[in-house]
Amino acid sequence: MSNHPVTVFKSWAPEWLIRSVIFLVILPSMGLFGLSTANGSAAAGYYGIEPADVQYSMVVFYAAVASFFALERRFFSFIAVRQYLVIATVVQILTSYICYQTQNLHLLFVFRFLQGMANCATTSICITLIFNRLSSDRAREIGYSVFYCILLCISPFTTLITAPIIDAFDFNILYKAIIFLYLPGTILLFLLMNDVRLNRKFPLYQVDWASFVIYALALCLIGYVLVYGQQYYWLQDGRILTSVIAIAVLLGIHVLRQAKLKRAYLSLKVFNYHNYRMGALLIFILYICRGAFNVTSGYFATVLGMDPIHVAYMLLINLAGIILSVIVSSRLIVMRRPMRFVWMSGFAFLLLFHVWMYFLFSTQANSSAFFVPLFIQGMGAGLLMTPIIVFMVSSVPPQLGGAASATGVFFRFTGFCTSIAMLNYFSLSSQSEHVTRFQHNISDLNPAVTQKLTGYRQLLISRGMAPDQASKAANGLLSRTVHAQAQMRYAMDYYEMISWLILIVILLIALYPYINRTVVNLKVNQPAPASY
Repeated sequence: MSNHPVTVFKSWAPEWLIRSVIFLVILPSMGLFGLSTANGSAAAGYYGIEPADVQYSMVVFYAAVASFFALERRFFSFIAVRQYLVIATVVQILTSYICYQTQNLHLLFVFRFLQGMANCATTSICITLIFNRLSSDRAREIGYSVFYCILLCISPFTTLITAPIIDAFDFNILYKAIIFLYLPGTILLFLLMNDVRLNRKFPLYQVDWASFVIYALALCLIGYVLVYGQQYYWLQDGRILTSVIAIAVLLGIHVLRQAKLKRAYLSLKVFNYHNYRMGALLIFILYICRGAFNVTSGYFATVLGMDPIHVAYMLLINLAGIILSVIVSSRLIVMRRPMRFVWMSGFAFLLLFHVWMYFLFSTQANSSAFFVPLFIQGMGAGLLMTPIIVFMVSSVPPQLGGAASATGVFFRFTGFCTSIAMLNYFSLSSQSEHVTRFQHNISDLNPAVTQKLTGYRQLLISRGMAPDQASKAANGLLSRTVHAQAQMRYAMDYYEMISWLILIVILLIALYPYINRTVVNLKVNQPAPASY
């Protein structure tokens, strides 16, 4: 049981029930996080929008979480937990219902943002309760491990759950399903909890709404530029150029405002600690590597022709790797193992996955060949997420812990959006380059493929089809084959680039103690670095 002086839950509630109910509450909240991208083509088809619009609906949600993170603590300190839980859940249910009813894109963006704010509140409640149920000496490490394990697992889990639903219903039914998923967990948690506060009540005066608005607008515009930049030819388009200028102005105002405020919305002092800056760089790169995993999912769907349900079954292997590695990483953190060892192991797993997949990509493959690489990718992601975040938070003094967490969300957000921008850019440029090359030089295709096409044409003619019709049918198959080959070559090009990036990161981590020693010698006032 918890050592917390406040009895949060009813005395008759068993521990297994408490933990199960917390999980029931946090699951739909995490599900909302990746709902819009659970099946991008289904969402685009239902709303009649572009794939980039689907991506941006996710980015808007993420921007709300990142920008509201610092302000949310004020509300959490002012409102009792049960009432706060009800308010957050009601907002999420109402916004989900509006997203279920509407087909207006701009209205969808607005309420996805409100969903993100309410989601931030619900998540804050759940992670605080998770910390509350754990022993004080291990609460932070295990609490973070549990939370980020769920976050890493939610994408394959959401795909698995939503695939059969979308196969039978329209996409918007997912928002309706989320509404019903919220009810049992919230009602049970409300009944199990006492009417208590987990923090000293702090009045809601001088709430810094201005900083929140400035920061939220900047994040939404950053996401807009990175998602739509390739589609609009970057700075050649007035919308992108105006957004870039607005981002520079807003971030400038934000930095100046935080420097002058007595109580900063996001304290810039966290950047005074070089270990924090190192962790921010690593979390940014990790999210780029995580985004590269979408190339594998796209390869399964477009090249190998798997439907979403079978792709989800494949991702279950990745999920198993994540769970195992998170358990291992949490133990390593508690045992105070050198952080460099954990980081290098995690990135080594990711490097092995990308190199292995580079050689596995083919237009025809047995699904069992991908089991081990998918498991290895999960191991790499799980070994890195929690250790990097714990390292970042522990790199600053306790009074800056909240600012360190909130600023860390900014780097995860920018890493996520940068990954989308990189994928959009390379998928278009690399695929178009390969398609053009294949169309001008068919011999670059696999000889077995061209032979199969010739045999297909001859077979159609032998079955009585006119030669010109058989040629058209063969050309159609050739066109599909060319695009499948281009998709495969793009995947190989992108994974080669990511492999080089990971290799550079591993070398950087290996050299980091020497870099760190140099920085400490130059800055004598710099506090001692956190344990590696």
